[in-house]
Amino acid sequence: MNSISDLLGKTVVDITQVLNDELIFKTNCGRAYKMYHYQDCCECVEIEEIIGNLADLINSPILMAEEVSQDDDNASESGTWTFYKLATLQGYVTIRWYGQSNGYYSESVDLKEIALREEAQ
Repeated sequence: MNSISDLLGKTVVDITQVLNDELIFKTNCGRAYKMYHYQDCCECVEIEEIIGNLADLINSPILMAEEVSQDDDNASESGTWTFYKLATLQGYVTIRWYGQSNGYYSESVDLKEIALREEAQ
């Protein structure tokens, strides 16, 4: 797996959102990255909110790429907020994911480099 910091210095040329389950970042160097969570039973991990405009990340090098997580103390069993903070000279975007489960499953978000033909899967 990759980390969000792998996007640092790369220029994103396209971002595709697939429902609330994943984002695909295509770069000008021909690489693509999928941000997603493989759903299992007894859990739900989704994009809760995108703060800012994803278009601000297009055609300008990524200057900041951070991940911050926080437990949700108010969750019925287990909950995790994960914030991905991305910035270019054009603007700043925070992608807020929320995961909840019975406590036995992962609530984390994955980022992996993919071949462009995988993006529809």
